[in-house]
Amino acid sequence: MNSVRKKISGWLKHSKVAENYFFMTFLQGAGILIGLLLYPYLIRVMGGRTYGTYVFVLSNIQFFISFITFGFTFPALKKIALNPDDTSNRSQTVSEVFTGKCLLLGISALFLGILMATIPFVQRHAALYGIIFVSTLTDILFPTWFFRGIQKMKFVTFVNLSLRILTIPFIFICVKSPDDLLKYAFIVSIFPVFGGIFTVFYLHLKENTRLYFVKFRDLKPIFRDAMPFFWTDALGTFKQEAVTFIIGTFFSMKEVALYDLANKIIMIPRLITTNINAALFPNVVRNLQRERILKIIRYERWIGLSITGAIIATGYWVVWLLGGKAMLEAYPIAVLLSITIYAWLVVGCYINYLFVPQNRYYFVTQNQLGALISFLAFVAIALFVFKNLLLVILAYTLSHFIEIFYCRYLIKKHQLL
Repeated sequence: MNSVRKKISGWLKHSKVAENYFFMTFLQGAGILIGLLLYPYLIRVMGGRTYGTYVFVLSNIQFFISFITFGFTFPALKKIALNPDDTSNRSQTVSEVFTGKCLLLGISALFLGILMATIPFVQRHAALYGIIFVSTLTDILFPTWFFRGIQKMKFVTFVNLSLRILTIPFIFICVKSPDDLLKYAFIVSIFPVFGGIFTVFYLHLKENTRLYFVKFRDLKPIFRDAMPFFWTDALGTFKQEAVTFIIGTFFSMKEVALYDLANKIIMIPRLITTNINAALFPNVVRNLQRERILKIIRYERWIGLSITGAIIATGYWVVWLLGGKAMLEAYPIAVLLSITIYAWLVVGCYINYLFVPQNRYYFVTQNQLGALISFLAFVAIALFVFKNLLLVILAYTLSHFIEIFYCRYLIKKHQLL
């Protein structure tokens, strides 16, 4: 009887992980798919230059989002995952993160105002920056990490996907030419905020989780725990968004659109694979085993290599279908970017299953710092010696493999595995 109970308990745990993974992946995958389906329409009615401007400004706002998020996700997720049924712990954790993010939102808004007053490009596109900045409220009001911790991603999927679908008719009705750029930005920025407002009420009524402001002096512990992840996220965001910034600054907005299309093509396979680690984390962190971790790493290596092969074989036709002949230069960019999926998977295993469970948070930061320095060194050669767009993308790709090498060095040095 005990063996039967153990089997049933194990099956329920694995089914919960599978459900969590499915909804995490389905939600983000559906969102990306909707974006891909809309892309041919948007690139044709708005044009590569105007659409590239939107991508460039959105990329700039990602720096603010990284600052507001401040690395709270992993420490808070860990607290929720280890005590998912403790309602007092839930309310305290969610409220601490909420208050901390509100404080950082105010600082970000002030800094954006300074940029609008001093930088000509930001001045010319002040309305666009302001509209897209509103989307930062979504990260504050919608704690996706909380639902990951309690393994109820079904709710997140339902709310977010419903709102994404609702934007589609508004986009087709309102966006007809490059002059409608602000309308497009408003539609895709404001709808997710409504979802965040709805979630605040849902947490209180259905999850028995109250949201309240915490005194600033009581936020020191959560800021301290989040600090390593903040530097990690900040460095990672800087490296990722710097690619868009560099292309827009040294090349043109058309090249930004090319990079964006290539990035969109690999986003779905990257999402499907990297969410494996995110979905497994709450379960694996409770039962860490060396053989289990090594097995996950082996499988994810083969998955990464297979995806690159698939992009090489099909990427040209996908680019042609989405962007037409004018965007075919995005194909080699997509191939180079697909190689980063291998690195994302392997490094994700090291972080989720070795560094975080053993509280080696600053190893993650050191790893990102090394990758950023290598990227800047590689990209300096690509820009100032050759000034070649593909070499900029290659520099970004190579920096991901620096992450793998450095993680292995840390694991071997400190005998973490």
